[in-house]
Amino acid sequence: MGRVVSPHDLLRLAPGTPNFSDAPAWIPASLKRAPFVVVRRAVSLNGLIAVGVRGETRGERFGSWLDPRYVELVLRPEALRKLKPLMTRKSLPAFALLQAISPLCNASGYVWGPTGSVGFELASGCPTVTQTSDLDLLMRAPERLDRTTAKTLFDALSQAALDHGTRVDMQIQTHDAAFSLAEFAHPGARVMMRCADGPKLVADPWQADCAA
Repeated sequence: MGRVVSPHDLLRLAPGTPNFSDAPAWIPASLKRAPFVVVRRAVSLNGLIAVGVRGETRGERFGSWLDPRYVELVLRPEALRKLKPLMTRKSLPAFALLQAISPLCNASGYVWGPTGSVGFELASGCPTVTQTSDLDLLMRAPERLDRTTAKTLFDALSQAALDHGTRVDMQIQTHDAAFSLAEFAHPGARVMMRCADGPKLVADPWQADCAA
């Protein structure tokens, strides 16, 4: 695989990918149904990619490591926002909210896209979103995002989520870590950075040392 992958990227496994070691019993059926794993935020181990496998229930989650040679396709969140759910699925609150907030996020000028169950279903075509699913989003902000802009965006997203009877959670991705838009939207508050080597409470996300 010639490209670098990032947390929240979805990877389609190539045919013949070996079974994950110590995998629970539900893994083979899950990967047969949807041969996708998600990149986890973790320090690289011997050139392997930290990945997570999701099953049919919230309790079915498994973290492991993947050799890059078994990656057939990389789908980033910003590519997934251009995909559409099946007509029979688009009225689910999370999908309806994604459509509603797309113009708002596009107008921000930042690169963004869906993650979580919405991203997984758009990538795999496997029904994953439920009536109560949240809409998880990732926005890339390698350069500083001021708190006033963040507050305006947070308020608009929150109102749209309220209008659609669901919830939205946007993560802001810096060069090497991520933090919650909801936390950053509060003036003066420190935020919890999600770094490869663990969480760190910081005042300035763009000055934090979170290199993997």
